[in-house]
Amino acid sequence: MKNLVVNNKDLQVYEWKKKLKDSSSLLLLQEQLDLAEKNYQKPFADFLDVEMIQWFLYRKEHLNRQHDKSSRTIKEYEREITQFVEQLVGYAGEIDVDLDYIIEGSLFKSLAPRHIRRYQEWLAERSPYVQKNGSYSPATLARKTTIIKNFLQFMYEVEYIHEPLHKGLFTATVRKDDRPNRDLGPKEVIQLLDHFRKINHPIAFAMIHILTTTGLRNEEFCNLKIGDLQYDSINECYYLDVLGKGNKRRQVPLKEKTTESIRMFRDARGLQELTVADKNSPLFTTNTGKAYTPSYLSQYLTKMIKETSLPFLLHRSSSVGPHTFRHAFAIISHKSEVDIYQIMRSLGHEKIETTMIYLEKIFEKERHAVHGWNPEVLGEYI
Repeated sequence: MKNLVVNNKDLQVYEWKKKLKDSSSLLLLQEQLDLAEKNYQKPFADFLDVEMIQWFLYRKEHLNRQHDKSSRTIKEYEREITQFVEQLVGYAGEIDVDLDYIIEGSLFKSLAPRHIRRYQEWLAERSPYVQKNGSYSPATLARKTTIIKNFLQFMYEVEYIHEPLHKGLFTATVRKDDRPNRDLGPKEVIQLLDHFRKINHPIAFAMIHILTTTGLRNEEFCNLKIGDLQYDSINECYYLDVLGKGNKRRQVPLKEKTTESIRMFRDARGLQELTVADKNSPLFTTNTGKAYTPSYLSQYLTKMIKETSLPFLLHRSSSVGPHTFRHAFAIISHKSEVDIYQIMRSLGHEKIETTMIYLEKIFEKERHAVHGWNPEVLGEYI
């Protein structure tokens, strides 16, 4: 069996992709659920697999819509779940999806925990990505596992499927040593800023300066509009009104020189002055005048930094990109004796544990026993 042949067109992945993009059918799905409730029927009895994915992605869970999944999260979940289905169907033989028949025209209802376990093993050990690139990072496998588990568990809890498929998944965790080294201190940041100022590259200089002094996420930087740059008359400084993860807003004060870097960036791109530009236009644009996408910003800045060939880059286990400067913000804040809870709030983290991950290697070195040694123990040798 090279692949899984499904007669019902609703199980063909290429058909799903068109439908998944359309969140407008959510109202019809809600009406379908209401009717089932009215008739004392099981809520999702008449749903198709693709409709279950739609409902999982777009369903309203909070009275305030802003607290539901962000567009970024929906896009990520959609990509991972679609890939999960595509691979189960397209590589059924390699994965050993040993199905004799399809139950009620549903792939999900036909699967058993063993298929999910086999899929996860295939994904980590024999999938096309692994054959081409060697392996997935532990963080990537953990993310994929979490998304698939959440979806499968959801379907089981609402009784669309009757097998606890999510229990077939192995646990995928990220240990401290699995995480790439994204630490970047003030000296390295200064070296980069000095380099791009010396070669007169205002775009790269401004990006690094802005990202370091604000701690913005890659996507937050890309999504900024002119209207998000506002003036605080009480503290007499500019700030950015940032829409972060989970549609949560936070205000990020700007140092005067950071504001200058924003103006310098826009001037280098030939963009209108801030006072006359359309409030809904992007604050930062590519050379074509369009807003950056997170992937393009990452590729662009990572490439620019790599090409500097600065000595400290040769000893790093991972490249330096936009997210690295978010870590630099945390490290510089800590070195400046800023309280860790202030750092957490400034970065837009919900949990202190996330901020601790940013600083764990710094804490580990600072708290090493050797720093408490008495000079008299080894005399001139310490």
